[in-house]
Amino acid sequence: MKNKWIIYVLALAVFLIGTIEYIITGVIEMIALDLGVSTSEAGLMVTVFALSAAIIAPILIALTINADRKKLLMTTLSVFIASNGLMLADLAYETVLWVRIIQGASGGMTTVVAMAVATRLVEKEKRGNAIGMILMGLSSSLVLGVPIGTFFSELFGWRVLFILIGILSVLPLLIIYKKVPAIKEEEKVTLRMQLSMLRNSTILIALAITLFYVGGYSTLFTYITPYLQATSSLSITEISGVLFLAGICSFVGSRVGGQLADAKGSKFTICLGLLLQGATLLLFALAGVNLFVLILVIMIFMLATWSISPAQQLYLVTLAPRNPDIALSVNTSFIQFGFALGSGLGGLVITRSSVLYLNWLGFAAVSIALLLAILLFKKSSSRAGALIVTK
Repeated sequence: MKNKWIIYVLALAVFLIGTIEYIITGVIEMIALDLGVSTSEAGLMVTVFALSAAIIAPILIALTINADRKKLLMTTLSVFIASNGLMLADLAYETVLWVRIIQGASGGMTTVVAMAVATRLVEKEKRGNAIGMILMGLSSSLVLGVPIGTFFSELFGWRVLFILIGILSVLPLLIIYKKVPAIKEEEKVTLRMQLSMLRNSTILIALAITLFYVGGYSTLFTYITPYLQATSSLSITEISGVLFLAGICSFVGSRVGGQLADAKGSKFTICLGLLLQGATLLLFALAGVNLFVLILVIMIFMLATWSISPAQQLYLVTLAPRNPDIALSVNTSFIQFGFALGSGLGGLVITRSSVLYLNWLGFAAVSIALLLAILLFKKSSSRAGALIVTK
């Protein structure tokens, strides 16, 4: 693969962004106590980040679609670094939410542009693998970022972690400046061309699949710490260990998902991942009786969920090969909408009933995603067959 080490640098930047997004799941109780709010209110820090990345980021990407991707990548990463520096102050809860909005917009843009740049730095047949490597950076934030960040926050406080991530993000910024070439569209992309993509029913259904499978994941995983506390006697340190194992599986899932999408096709990979994801959400109902089984189910759940993402991203790119930035941007928006939907609905479940019911809501969302995938792929196969007969 060409430019492989540059892809890893882009993955590092995405890893740091992912750590800032997902760290809330590991320290949600700590943040709630420090800011004097409830657990569900602290969960809004996940929701506003996700909504910002879902709404603001794609609008800005659409407005800057003809800009040099390298300059845009450096600008958004710089804003992300600065937003982390704001956490040094003893901010009130409402102000922290505004900072999370800035982080969501800048981090979301950086992630999308990094994936688009990655697809242009490698051979066409390696695009799925390149996307998988970038997403591996995102899943690595669960492997290393969340558990280490949770442990680190326990020692020094959660605000210090944000400052450290901001400092570390300077490294990929400098490497991008030195090594990533200027990348611009060969032909101008108009707003009409961008909007036409959203009138494609196939793309809209694919985006709905993203919304529901990520929503099903986020419903449970946003509140995984209180869930584990309710179903076991694990300490925060021990929960960090469980999150580490879960993160390893997400890391492996991203890598395997990208390779499987290149080898077997994105449709096969998406359907397999959704089947496993739905099955494990059902098994959560039984897993609480045994800690070993619970941990095993969590690991398979993470492996399945994260294997879907690179295949889904590749599928969207193949549907819009002329404008991969827009396809990736819109799909990333729906990923963040999924996080917002899941964390928001999960918060309502916790407030009105019990954290133990989260897996059932997640299962319902993933079931919808699987049904949509089956209908979409069956429809596209029938259309392809009709074209062959016509010829």
